[in-house]
Amino acid sequence: MSNSPSAPRTGFARIFGVAALPTELKVSFWIWFVGGILGLLGGLLGMLASLVLFAAAPGAATQVLLLMLLAASVGAAQIVFALAMKEGKHRARLGLTALTGITLVLAVANGAMGVGQAGNWAAFLISLAATVLLWLPRSQAFFAAAGRRGNTSSE
Repeated sequence: MSNSPSAPRTGFARIFGVAALPTELKVSFWIWFVGGILGLLGGLLGMLASLVLFAAAPGAATQVLLLMLLAASVGAAQIVFALAMKEGKHRARLGLTALTGITLVLAVANGAMGVGQAGNWAAFLISLAATVLLWLPRSQAFFAAAGRRGNTSSE
Protein backbone atom coordinates (compact mmCIF):
# COMPACT_ATOMS: atom_id res chain seq x y z
CA MET A 1 0.00 0.00 0.00
CA SER A 2 1.38 3.36 -0.99
CA ASN A 3 1.26 6.57 1.00
CA SER A 4 1.20 8.73 -2.11
CA PRO A 5 -1.69 11.17 -2.48
CA SER A 6 -2.62 9.61 -5.83
CA ALA A 7 -3.10 6.12 -4.33
CA PRO A 8 -6.73 4.97 -4.31
CA ARG A 9 -8.41 5.46 -0.97
CA THR A 10 -10.09 2.44 0.57
CA GLY A 11 -11.70 1.52 3.87
CA PHE A 12 -11.89 4.19 6.53
CA ALA A 13 -9.76 6.58 4.48
CA ARG A 14 -12.50 6.60 1.85
CA ILE A 15 -15.30 7.02 4.39
CA PHE A 16 -13.68 9.98 6.09
CA GLY A 17 -12.16 11.60 2.99
CA VAL A 18 -13.83 14.97 2.43
CA ALA A 19 -11.05 16.83 0.60
CA ALA A 20 -13.03 17.11 -2.65
CA LEU A 21 -16.04 18.73 -0.96
CA PRO A 22 -16.68 22.46 -0.66
CA THR A 23 -16.38 23.73 2.91
CA GLU A 24 -20.17 23.93 3.31
CA LEU A 25 -20.55 20.25 2.53
CA LYS A 26 -17.60 19.27 4.73
CA VAL A 27 -19.28 20.92 7.71
CA SER A 28 -22.67 19.45 6.81
CA PHE A 29 -21.19 15.96 6.35
CA TRP A 30 -19.57 15.97 9.78
CA ILE A 31 -22.74 17.27 11.45
CA TRP A 32 -24.84 14.55 9.84
CA PHE A 33 -22.27 11.80 10.31
CA VAL A 34 -21.50 12.49 13.99
CA GLY A 35 -25.17 13.15 14.72
CA GLY A 36 -26.07 9.85 13.08
CA ILE A 37 -23.54 7.94 15.15
CA LEU A 38 -24.81 9.59 18.34
CA GLY A 39 -28.44 8.88 17.37
CA LEU A 40 -27.67 5.27 16.54
CA LEU A 41 -25.75 4.70 19.77
CA GLY A 42 -28.38 6.52 21.83
CA GLY A 43 -31.16 4.47 20.28
CA LEU A 44 -29.33 1.20 20.88
CA LEU A 45 -28.54 2.09 24.49
CA GLY A 46 -32.14 3.21 24.99
CA MET A 47 -33.39 -0.13 23.66
CA LEU A 48 -31.18 -1.95 26.15
CA ALA A 49 -32.40 0.28 28.96
CA SER A 50 -36.03 -0.31 27.98
CA LEU A 51 -35.55 -4.03 28.57
CA VAL A 52 -35.18 -3.27 32.28
CA LEU A 53 -38.46 -1.35 32.16
CA PHE A 54 -40.35 -4.43 30.94
CA ALA A 55 -40.27 -5.87 34.48
CA ALA A 56 -42.06 -2.86 35.98
CA ALA A 57 -44.26 -1.47 33.19
CA PRO A 58 -44.53 -3.60 30.05
CA GLY A 59 -46.82 -1.14 28.24
CA ALA A 60 -44.53 1.81 28.74
CA ALA A 61 -41.50 -0.32 27.95
CA THR A 62 -42.99 -1.25 24.57
CA GLN A 63 -43.49 2.42 23.72
CA VAL A 64 -39.97 3.30 24.82
CA LEU A 65 -38.55 0.39 22.85
CA LEU A 66 -40.36 1.53 19.70
CA LEU A 67 -39.18 5.12 20.16
CA MET A 68 -35.59 3.98 20.66
CA LEU A 69 -35.86 1.80 17.55
CA LEU A 70 -37.04 4.89 15.65
CA ALA A 71 -34.11 6.91 17.04
CA ALA A 72 -31.62 4.22 16.02
CA SER A 73 -33.20 4.01 12.56
CA VAL A 74 -32.99 7.78 12.04
CA GLY A 75 -29.35 7.71 13.18
CA ALA A 76 -28.52 4.90 10.76
CA ALA A 77 -30.31 6.74 7.93
CA GLN A 78 -28.30 9.88 8.70
CA ILE A 79 -25.04 7.95 8.38
CA VAL A 80 -26.06 6.29 5.11
CA PHE A 81 -27.37 9.53 3.60
CA ALA A 82 -24.29 11.49 4.75
CA LEU A 83 -21.96 9.02 3.07
CA ALA A 84 -24.03 9.11 -0.13
CA MET A 85 -24.22 12.93 0.00
CA LYS A 86 -20.44 13.06 0.11
CA GLU A 87 -20.42 11.18 -3.20
CA GLY A 88 -22.69 13.81 -4.77
CA LYS A 89 -25.95 11.83 -4.72
CA HIS A 90 -28.88 14.24 -5.00
CA ARG A 91 -31.24 11.67 -3.48
CA ALA A 92 -29.16 11.67 -0.29
CA ARG A 93 -29.50 15.44 -0.03
CA LEU A 94 -33.27 15.07 -0.32
CA GLY A 95 -33.24 12.31 2.30
CA LEU A 96 -31.30 14.45 4.75
CA THR A 97 -33.73 17.30 4.15
CA ALA A 98 -36.62 14.92 4.88
CA LEU A 99 -34.90 13.81 8.10
CA THR A 100 -34.81 17.44 9.17
CA GLY A 101 -38.57 17.58 8.64
CA ILE A 102 -38.98 14.43 10.74
CA THR A 103 -36.86 16.01 13.47
CA LEU A 104 -39.16 19.05 13.43
CA VAL A 105 -42.27 16.86 13.75
CA LEU A 106 -40.71 14.98 16.67
CA ALA A 107 -39.73 18.24 18.39
CA VAL A 108 -43.25 19.64 18.01
CA ALA A 109 -44.81 16.37 19.24
CA ASN A 110 -42.47 16.32 22.22
CA GLY A 111 -43.36 19.92 23.04
CA ALA A 112 -47.08 19.19 22.73
CA MET A 113 -46.75 16.36 25.23
CA GLY A 114 -45.31 18.83 27.74
CA VAL A 115 -42.30 16.68 28.52
CA GLY A 116 -40.04 19.71 28.31
CA GLN A 117 -37.01 18.16 26.68
CA ALA A 118 -35.14 20.90 24.87
CA GLY A 119 -32.88 18.31 23.21
CA ASN A 120 -35.35 17.75 20.39
CA TRP A 121 -35.35 21.44 19.51
CA ALA A 122 -31.56 21.56 19.67
CA ALA A 123 -31.38 18.53 17.36
CA PHE A 124 -33.79 20.20 14.97
CA LEU A 125 -31.83 23.46 14.90
CA ILE A 126 -28.54 21.65 14.31
CA SER A 127 -30.02 19.53 11.52
CA LEU A 128 -31.63 22.64 10.03
CA ALA A 129 -28.20 24.33 9.89
CA ALA A 130 -26.71 21.21 8.25
CA THR A 131 -29.59 21.15 5.75
CA VAL A 132 -29.16 24.81 4.83
CA LEU A 133 -25.50 24.07 4.09
CA LEU A 134 -26.64 21.36 1.65
CA TRP A 135 -28.57 23.87 -0.44
CA LEU A 136 -26.12 26.80 -0.62
CA PRO A 137 -24.80 27.83 -4.07
CA ARG A 138 -21.40 26.09 -3.76
CA SER A 139 -23.14 22.93 -2.60
CA GLN A 140 -25.58 23.19 -5.51
CA ALA A 141 -22.62 23.45 -7.90
CA PHE A 142 -20.99 20.37 -6.35
CA PHE A 143 -24.14 18.28 -6.80
CA ALA A 144 -24.62 19.56 -10.35
CA ALA A 145 -21.03 18.64 -11.22
CA ALA A 146 -21.45 15.21 -9.64
CA GLY A 147 -24.57 14.68 -11.74
CA ARG A 148 -22.63 15.53 -14.89
CA ARG A 149 -19.91 13.03 -13.88
CA GLY A 150 -22.53 10.31 -13.68
CA ASN A 151 -23.49 10.32 -9.99
CA THR A 152 -27.18 10.73 -10.67
CA SER A 153 -29.98 10.49 -8.16
CA SER A 154 -31.08 7.15 -9.63
CA GLU A 155 -27.98 5.42 -8.21
